Parts: sequence; C-alpha cells; structure tokens
Amino acid sequence: MEKQKLALPTDRVTIRHVAEHAGVSVAAVSKVLRNAYGVSDALRSKVENSIDLLKYRPSTAARAMRGRTHTVGILVVELTNPFVPVLLEGIDAGLEQANFKAMVGVGRAASKIETSMIESMIDNRMDGLILIGPQISGAVIAEYAKQIPIVAIAHHEPQAAFYDTVNSDDFRGAQVAVEALYARGHRDIAMLSYDRTGNPGSVVAVVREAGYRAAMQRLGLEQWTRMLRLPHPSEPRDTELAALLAQPDRPRAVFAWSDLDGLRLLSACHDAGIDVPGELAVIGYDDCSVAKLPLVNLSSIDQSPAEIGARASELLLSRIEGRADAQHVLVEPTAVLRRSI
Repeated sequence: MEKQKLALPTDRVTIRHVAEHAGVSVAAVSKVLRNAYGVSDALRSKVENSIDLLKYRPSTAARAMRGRTHTVGILVVELTNPFVPVLLEGIDAGLEQANFKAMVGVGRAASKIETSMIESMIDNRMDGLILIGPQISGAVIAEYAKQIPIVAIAHHEPQAAFYDTVNSDDFRGAQVAVEALYARGHRDIAMLSYDRTGNPGSVVAVVREAGYRAAMQRLGLEQWTRMLRLPHPSEPRDTELAALLAQPDRPRAVFAWSDLDGLRLLSACHDAGIDVPGELAVIGYDDCSVAKLPLVNLSSIDQSPAEIGARASELLLSRIEGRADAQHVLVEPTAVLRRSI
C-alpha cells in the first residue's frame, strides 16, 4: 500500500506545518532556524528540505510581538558550594532593579545537561543567560552567545569575543594566600587542588594554581612548590586526605584551592589529632559562611561574591540592551586571616 503523503498547506505556512512535514517537533525546527549548537546534520537536512518544499519564511511580525520576557536564566554547575547562594543574591539584586526575574537551573557538572538546559532556556525565550562555573568549553558558549546574551562567572576566558565574564582575580588571590602564609613565617607551602581531568582550562582552579606557582617562584620558594591533588570535588576524598596527612614529608602549610577542601582538611586534621596552626597552617579560598564560624576559624580569600553577582547582572542587562563589545571584569580579592594560620 502506498504511503499517504502529507498535503501541503494552502494558507500561510507556519513553523508547525514545517514540523509536521519533517516529522519532528516544533522545538527541533526552532533549533535549526536559529542554528543552535548540537543539531545533527540529518535533522538539519530534514528540516531545511521541508522549509524549501513548503516555502516557509519566519514571521518577522510574530518575532516582534514576542518582545522581551524580562526573565533571565541562571545555570549553576552545583549548589553545594556555600559561595553560590551569596552570588545568586548579588545577581538577583541587580536584576530586580531593572524589573527582571531569574530562573535557576542546575547543571550538575555534566556538559550534556548544561547544553540541554541552555537550549531549553533559549527555547523558553529568556532574554539572557548567566552561567556560573560552566564545564563546557568557551567555544560552545560562544556559539550560544550568538543566539542570546551571555555572561559567564567562574570561567576565565578574557579573549572571548561573544560573551562577557566576571571573576575573582583568582591569579592574584592565590598569590595573596601564599603571601599571607609567608608573612607568618612559613616556607614549606603546598597547594591542595584536585584532579582536573576532563575540565576545560577556563576553570578557576587552573588560574589559582598558576597564581600559587608564580608567588612561590617570586618568593624564592621553588624547592617547596608542590601540588597535592585530591579526586574531583564531586567524589569522596576522606581516604586521600587522611593519607596526605600521614605522609612523613607533610608540608608545614597548605593553600586549599577552595573552602570546600579547606574545611575538609581542617576536619581531617581534627580526626588525626594534628594541631592547626601549630603543626599545619591552612588557608582556603571563598571565605564562605562556615569558614567564619568561631569553632572553624578558617583563614580564607574573600572574592566578594555579592559584587561579582551585581557586576554580572549589570553586564547582562547592558548586553540585552544591545551592547556588542565583550567585557571581562576581575574583582579584587582580599585575605581574611583567622586562627588557622
């Protein structure tokens, strides 16, 4: 039996007609029309063939009627870092002044989830996106930025031309941490970081590691320079921390790339009966709320998350208003010294 052919519409052709003719969803047609990242050649060919056959032309009037939604999408890699809520508050405060609302999605440090959520936010007609600690590459972000205004936080790519970035000056912040330990008389200073396999070079840990190495060299401490790597922050690390503290050549001071691991290191020291700072000095990065607790007293680098958030919303709003030139902002970090060093 011959397969029944779809009748061509006789009135104005819409995107729904194209989707029906191609045998795909309206969202799929939309992605082809705006040249979205990740569209397969097969899907593109199928949709473009239907567009040609139906002589479909997107309605300029319909696009104009949509206008702005006054909503901004915020993509967060993970919510466990106590730095993030303060950052979100700063973003929201800046958006609220312009009568914009934010919708937050969690990418869980998985590139496929991140890209899917970005595309969903675009399909839901967000006016712009703020990406916090994206694990996708700058090249991928740039492709999306051709479709929608984007500002990236905790993503170092100062050469990016299609989107903006706002960061703590992580290179300088790491140097400040080393200098604080040096000023207290420490020379055997190691850095505690993590296995960055699979992470793009734009992640903050890369820049902080570079700042640590630069400070150690400038202070003439090359012979003590060493990187202590734990598993990725999403994985258990108690065993590795205990082994690190049991080493006979354990360092005298440690700069932890983040309070996430600085706090874990303090806990491991307590379990092992190691006096902080008598036997081991520790400084972290983020100056999170837990670090400030009297029973914790973790020295840390304050990267002013509220200011970072406010600057990000400011840049995104100006992008939405039509600014095209890329801007890359670094916020000055400061050391907050407590009992741990």
